[in-house]
Amino acid sequence: MKNVAVYCASSSQVKQVYFDEAYRLGQLFAKEQIGVVYGDGGIGLMGALAKGVLAEKGEITGIIPQFMVDEGWNNPASTRTIIVQTMHERKAKIADLADAMVALPGGIGTFEELLECLTWKQLGLHTKPVVILNTCGYYDPLLAAIDRMVAEHFIRPVHKEMFAVVSTAEEVIPALLNAKPWDKSTRRDAAI
Repeated sequence: MKNVAVYCASSSQVKQVYFDEAYRLGQLFAKEQIGVVYGDGGIGLMGALAKGVLAEKGEITGIIPQFMVDEGWNNPASTRTIIVQTMHERKAKIADLADAMVALPGGIGTFEELLECLTWKQLGLHTKPVVILNTCGYYDPLLAAIDRMVAEHFIRPVHKEMFAVVSTAEEVIPALLNAKPWDKSTRRDAAI
């Protein structure tokens, strides 16, 4: 595992525990010489993640659309920045550069990135490990919704095996390394 995509919030108004976990995760990736690919934000959990990576002399690649650079939303501290034109290009580039994906708490954009990543995996478009860092039970409502999707037969029980859920930054790397293998033939399970 050379690079991991991390989806997370840019909000600077969240509880300190979320910042602390993002920073710690960045440190852990850097200590294991795992590069981080993210949305290139300099504030919120994105900024904390980047600071954690850089504090341990790690590599962090930011992918950001030009319109966000024009707004000054990019992180000049990122070790590498790739500027794209659209949000669609951003998400595709992040996924393309990553060997695995991790979702930290976040807002609508983070949820959208996580759910798109899971959709692609469900369709067999990628087979990469996906881990949800469920700090303070943040993702409990989404996990309950996924349980209901299974109960109501919108998805199959096997689709809950596309991702792992952990509670702390320290659990993320082991969860990625021990992820259940997934192959493109699971595409046949997408239809229910």
